[in-house]
Amino acid sequence: MDSIVQPAATVQPSASRNRLLLTVYTAAIFVSALLLFSVQPLFTKMVLPRLGGSPAVWSVAMVFFQSLLLAGYAYAHLLMQVRNRIVPVVVHLVLLVLAFATLPLGVAGAYGEPPASGYAFWLLGLFVVSIGLPFFALAANNPLLQAWFVRTGHPAGHDPYFLYASSNIGSFLALLSYPFLLEPIFTLHTQNRFWTGGYGLLILLIGACGALLLRSPPLAVVDARTEEINAPAPGLVTRLRWIFLAAVPSGLLIAVTAHISTDVAAAPLLWVLPLSLYLLTWVVVFQSRPLLPHKWMLMLQPVAIAGVVVLLAFGGEQNLLLTLGGHQLCFFVIAMACHGELARTRPAAKYLTGFYVALSFGGMVGGLFAGLVAPFTFSWIAEYPILVALAALCRPSANERLAGIVKWYWLALAVLAVALVAPSYTTGNISTWFEDHRVWVAGSVGVLAALLTLALNVGRWKIFATVALALALIRIYPADEGRVTTVRSFFGVHKIVETPGGYFHVLMHGTTIHGAERFRNNDGTPVTGRPEPITYYHKDGGIGQAVTAIRERKGAPLKVAAIGVGSGTLACAAQPGEDWKFFEIDQSMVDAASDSKNFRYISSCMPGLKPVIGDARLTFAKEPDGVYDLIIVDAYSSDAIPIHLATEEAMKIYKDKLAPHGAVVMHVSNRHLDLETVVVGIADANDLKSWVYNEDSGRDGDYIFSTDVVISAREEEDVGKLASSKSWELTEADDRVRVWTDDYSNILGALYRRLRDGE
Repeated sequence: MDSIVQPAATVQPSASRNRLLLTVYTAAIFVSALLLFSVQPLFTKMVLPRLGGSPAVWSVAMVFFQSLLLAGYAYAHLLMQVRNRIVPVVVHLVLLVLAFATLPLGVAGAYGEPPASGYAFWLLGLFVVSIGLPFFALAANNPLLQAWFVRTGHPAGHDPYFLYASSNIGSFLALLSYPFLLEPIFTLHTQNRFWTGGYGLLILLIGACGALLLRSPPLAVVDARTEEINAPAPGLVTRLRWIFLAAVPSGLLIAVTAHISTDVAAAPLLWVLPLSLYLLTWVVVFQSRPLLPHKWMLMLQPVAIAGVVVLLAFGGEQNLLLTLGGHQLCFFVIAMACHGELARTRPAAKYLTGFYVALSFGGMVGGLFAGLVAPFTFSWIAEYPILVALAALCRPSANERLAGIVKWYWLALAVLAVALVAPSYTTGNISTWFEDHRVWVAGSVGVLAALLTLALNVGRWKIFATVALALALIRIYPADEGRVTTVRSFFGVHKIVETPGGYFHVLMHGTTIHGAERFRNNDGTPVTGRPEPITYYHKDGGIGQAVTAIRERKGAPLKVAAIGVGSGTLACAAQPGEDWKFFEIDQSMVDAASDSKNFRYISSCMPGLKPVIGDARLTFAKEPDGVYDLIIVDAYSSDAIPIHLATEEAMKIYKDKLAPHGAVVMHVSNRHLDLETVVVGIADANDLKSWVYNEDSGRDGDYIFSTDVVISAREEEDVGKLASSKSWELTEADDRVRVWTDDYSNILGALYRRLRDGE
């Protein structure tokens, strides 16, 4: 870089020119960040329907964004090695114009239908081909414009990191505005047009920045401190620590997002909340006088780590505010401590671009671990506790107090570990006591780590060891009662829980039950014969009543399409002679449900079942029109809903496949979102009448649950006796709720309606 001190005779830019420089550069960096982070939820939402609305789509998207961010920062770093000012300006403007020529945004035609496996790498290819060039150009802007700003000779050029805060303010506002402003009001098409227009404006602003740089005096004086000009280059250890400090919160970002979105929805609302907090930390730590001092965050960090341990031990997913608020608050404090260390150890301005390369490389490493490596390595979501433990190592070195006590720390910790872990491999009263108090034990050890940190100021390795022990206890003594088997795939982690005594086998995704089967009677004897459908599929529940009513109305064997396999319960809802066809996106789910050691529905009732594998919006659309008496859409028994199966266009596909007097049943049980209104609206848009069933079974202890079900048909007689049943209410579309389409959905509205109605 040519940002060096020059002879005093050089003419300094005027005050008015300095103000202009600051205004234009700040505006360009702000708009660039606004575009960079608004495109992430926008384009990812466009891609979601390709892979069943899985929350993993966002995790892979984050890996792509972080990798391209690294590429953009590296490009900026290399470009700024050129001492000639004209070359960087011309090269970057040409790149921006070429990227603009690829707009508006759209999924590349070659990626219309996903493969049967290898979803993550297929998704990465889709992102690269579809938006790789415009995103790469945007990614380079922040470090590049800051380096240009240094070269203009502005008096603030010696420490341009305040512009990084401006960048992150733009990012923060972009993300917050998406779920609360853009998504509820504008369609994807309109958002795309706005974004393309913003990209054109950005090219003009960067052109103005380039012009101001080229018009700056060739020998501009940089008001830099002598010690900064002569500062030595950061060493390898320092750079590695930068990478580590950036990697931990980046990986935690993906892990926290996956944790909270699994039980609500794969939607921008829940993606952008953690990402907004992540960016807010960058805004705060790079202020000249941070609103939240770094020493405060270092004090709170062990408390936040202990908070995550307690939340993981106690669960809390039944409480939405606890799930969203608790984990994100702890994440914010941990990220603040890590990023505060980065801000504290940042180098002189002459090493700015290299510093950003280290940050982006760390971000990519953390993203790769949480988004790609962990799902293929662990059968459960191990990356979250692993990264929480590693966060303890992000603390600076400590001067331990009360050294006489601290020196016995490792011995005490080892004794504690043996005392707590050993019972899991033994039997008897001790083991039983630990199993009965597992949550309190694990949570207490996590709190112990925080107290020791605050009271004794113990070193980071001791905190790490204590936290690791607490998190290991959560795994050894899980909150689930009974034996647990985990099955992990691209679409999430499923748990098969055998309850104490082996009375039930339960299939869970996150904290949501997908299905269950009784294996022992109340007297302890094994259940024999054909399994009875329970959970949401009991004969007296909404889905069971719908199947019976359509069967009686037709008076002949049914032809049924069922979207979603779950534990395979619906296989036993079929009667001899009927034709039931299942559609499922997750092969691992089919394998687990087909194993008689887990569930016997399929092996007993449909042993030759071979579901159609793939996203149902794509696979079911290929079915012949007018043939199904009943279509059961059961993709909503997990609270993480695939939105693209609940749009006007999706309902049109279902309607087209119905026989002349057929009906569509949609299972919409959900703890957090009002989906009945959504389904009634999309049915009404397709000229279908809808009846809503919502009744509490009062038999949760027998795993027979209340269900929310909507059945839609062309005419009243098509639903048979349901039309006159007091349990089924003919429901009109709510004119105040905008119909969901492939171009528009509003998770925030569905969440608000559920909270408002207190259901």
